[in-house]
Amino acid sequence: MSQRCGYYTMPSEKKVALATVSERQASNSNSNSNATSMSAGAVPPENTPAVTSKINTSARSGNDNYLRESDAYEHTGFAFPEWKKWMILSVIFVVQISMNFNAAIYANSVAGMSKEFGIGKQEARIGQFVFLLFYAFGCEAWAPFSEEFGRFWIMQASLFLVNVWQIPCALAPNFTTVIIARGLGGLSSAGGSVTLGIVADMFKPADQQFALAYIVLSSVGGSVVAPIAGGFIEEYLPWQWCFWISLAFGAVTQMLHFWLVPETRTDTMLDKHAKYLRSTGEQIWGPVEVRGTLRQRLSWKHIATLMWRPYKMLCTEWIVGFLSLLSGFSDAFIFTGLTSFGMVLDKWGFTTITKGLSFFALLIAYVIAWATHLPTYYADRRAMNGNPNAIRPEARIRRLLWSVWLLPIGLICYGALSIGPDYGVSWIGIAIFTAFIGFVNFDIYMDTIDYMVAAYGPYAASATGGNGFCRDALAGFAALYSEPLYQAFGGKEAKLGYFWPTLILAIIALFLCIPVVVFYTKGEWFRNRSPFAQQLAEEQAEHSTSEMAQAGAGVDEEKSRHRSSKTSGSVDRISNVNTESPAKAMGEPQDTIQRQEFENVPI
Repeated sequence: MSQRCGYYTMPSEKKVALATVSERQASNSNSNSNATSMSAGAVPPENTPAVTSKINTSARSGNDNYLRESDAYEHTGFAFPEWKKWMILSVIFVVQISMNFNAAIYANSVAGMSKEFGIGKQEARIGQFVFLLFYAFGCEAWAPFSEEFGRFWIMQASLFLVNVWQIPCALAPNFTTVIIARGLGGLSSAGGSVTLGIVADMFKPADQQFALAYIVLSSVGGSVVAPIAGGFIEEYLPWQWCFWISLAFGAVTQMLHFWLVPETRTDTMLDKHAKYLRSTGEQIWGPVEVRGTLRQRLSWKHIATLMWRPYKMLCTEWIVGFLSLLSGFSDAFIFTGLTSFGMVLDKWGFTTITKGLSFFALLIAYVIAWATHLPTYYADRRAMNGNPNAIRPEARIRRLLWSVWLLPIGLICYGALSIGPDYGVSWIGIAIFTAFIGFVNFDIYMDTIDYMVAAYGPYAASATGGNGFCRDALAGFAALYSEPLYQAFGGKEAKLGYFWPTLILAIIALFLCIPVVVFYTKGEWFRNRSPFAQQLAEEQAEHSTSEMAQAGAGVDEEKSRHRSSKTSGSVDRISNVNTESPAKAMGEPQDTIQRQEFENVPI
């Protein structure tokens, strides 16, 4: 959450204030700060000493005496060792699977629930729709509070509440109780608004792709782990066990998170370190506490702005709107498959368990899609060399130029093969083209997020928030239309099986794929007409101008020194000046805006 500008007077000797950016620039332009400054994408040497003693703030004004990332870089998530970062990501991987397992396992309770409550299966699926729809809104609702209170306790609160709402579902005396509990469970799910924020807390923008792909894999994977396990639950246990097992999974996940995942939010960690420094005699405060008490810090207007922005961008930004619809539709088909796969595979005599096991095709496809992204990310990392702006944003969707067409192709072939074994068709063909759909589902989600981050910079959180909202909301609607669609246009006795309903979906997919080509070729045209993307372009231009001016001043200074001393060390000093971050000259960490890229991103 961006800091509000202006002054807050603290009691007695704690009179400090949050200086505006312009004040900090003016202050730092007239003084030489000795505090170490880290450039965006730079990683400190392994032997960098921890800042546990005095912080040199002598060059700052009295109104600017608070810790910044550059003052205590070693006490932020960016400085975690690699093994710790990936341990944290592995726990978040489990968290993400748990949340998506909870969303998808409901489908296996529908048959038993409809019998017990005397309702139709279609009516019973309302519970899945309500959960996913509220999940879409819940992600955006939790996001601003993780900025204020940190990631750890917000995630713990979310996991706890989701677990609590499993109990009324399992003990429900009527279907109304299930609907209410599922709605509250969805609203309690923080989702990617926190999990992807953790990625941004530990990885610089130029290094996020590997970590992001890992978390995206857990998101899409959780939706297919549920039906694989759900087949056994539905076959051998009462429907209530879908919720008891989700509760057990969620409880274990919450404990893993509690014991293994520390706080990662940069400002929260700096606050903690500032408290320690005050205990040693330093008069310095953290970036959050300097803004006053919780009541003084909370701006409901600002929170409302953050919550509304993803929806605004979804409706007004061409790139966000069309790519989010594509992403949402591809994910919705996975939830359509929770219903339609069973109807199609009935023709081959599949049991409840074997229907669930058929989802392994999707799981394998997700792993292949993830693995085949890695070489591209290695190439991108070399090209960017610590600068995420070194490659144009549209390069992030280059792979989609060919892979996106696997979605309509997979749907058409899936529908054509649904005529069944009476025509000599093997179920293996169904599995293969289902894998096509899974492969491209991962590609679409990963690459559209990557593109939006590069295109919208400080507004990437809101842009990708719209993407996630579409995925959750359209997946929820899929629970309502899937069975009526396949029953209305196809059926066991129809000559072409379930081809026609799948063809309808394929035609929709075909039209949604076209914007990928348009944005790859004309993306710059759309970005130039976007007020959000233009702000990023202006900031990049300012940084570039600052770098050039600073480098020129440094060269002049070094030439003067060279003439006076005639030493060979001047070349090294010129190199150091040229590579210095423009943020250092401004007295502001360069990633102040960029590090917010994935905050608020729901999955």
